[in-house]
Amino acid sequence: MNKFNPEEPYNELPLLPPEKNILTKTVLQKALKAGRVLAELKGKCDTIPDPTILINSLVLQEAKASSEIENIITTNDDLFKAFSAKSDKFAPSTKEVLRYRQALWSGYEFIKDKQLLNTNLFIDIVQIIKKNEASIRKTTGTHLHNPITNEIVYTPPEGESVIRDKLHNLEKYINKKDEVDPLIKLPVIHYQFEAIHPFLDGNGRTGRIINILFLVLKDLLDLPILYHSKYIIDNKNEYYRLLRNITINQAWEPFILFILEAIERTSLFTIDIINNINSLIQETIELAKFRLPDRVYSKELIELIFKQPYTKIDFLVKADIAKRKTASEYLQELEKIDILKSIKVGREKLFLNKKLYNLFS
Repeated sequence: MNKFNPEEPYNELPLLPPEKNILTKTVLQKALKAGRVLAELKGKCDTIPDPTILINSLVLQEAKASSEIENIITTNDDLFKAFSAKSDKFAPSTKEVLRYRQALWSGYEFIKDKQLLNTNLFIDIVQIIKKNEASIRKTTGTHLHNPITNEIVYTPPEGESVIRDKLHNLEKYINKKDEVDPLIKLPVIHYQFEAIHPFLDGNGRTGRIINILFLVLKDLLDLPILYHSKYIIDNKNEYYRLLRNITINQAWEPFILFILEAIERTSLFTIDIINNINSLIQETIELAKFRLPDRVYSKELIELIFKQPYTKIDFLVKADIAKRKTASEYLQELEKIDILKSIKVGREKLFLNKKLYNLFS
């Protein structure tokens, strides 16, 4: 076992795969259970009439939760408004959370095209999140501290060539075709990326995006919609304790079981959200059929107002549902029957889908 001193660069971070056997009976059983629930989630996504509904709503929730882990805080309301409005008068934290969504989606498009995860993609992701030209750390003196005592708990590897070598090893482990269950490899990948800590900032969020992209890469999800950062927030202290326990004691099994539990729990949570969205859509369709004028009602209109909590005239025009004047009338009719509520954001008028908003609040 390599000697570990939290105050010295961990350039001896072991390469992958782990020397210790990670395919224990407990891990294999837990992976099987988590895999079944994840497969149920993958199938459940097909029940939504338009995948954009999940992408816009759930990915934004993941972006908010993942950023919250790094103490970048915004509200659901600001986030949903900023996603739909043209105004740029939102807090920097809100804009940064939106960039997380952009980075996740950019990564998703990359892996669908290239069918791999690599260092260049990791750099692209962090550059989008941070809106800068960040690259692999070149400076010395990066330390991770206990937020309460300020004690140094970890010093990641230093030296660009050292970091790139470890990332290259990680790439090979990610993309290697082998018989190991991807759900067991995922926690290993996550630990290793966080331990390498290749960037000055944005490592945690980039690492959690890699998790979701890996599930898509391995065809365990069709869309990057697993809301797994919620579980990490709810168990933040345990998450960091288990990460450190691998570094100090090579204790892989507890962390792997933690991440598998996170996948299982958040898959069930996401399935529940999808069921609730589907129920809301059907309930709204029935209400709209009964209460809207015939010239206004269409299934396409109702599905569109579920693509994100706030909608606006432009969205109807771009979807070829109506011209501007008619689109405005349609949204006002939906407001009359209490499905939408209008609100001014800057010079724009947005229309809030109240029940969809409440589902995420």
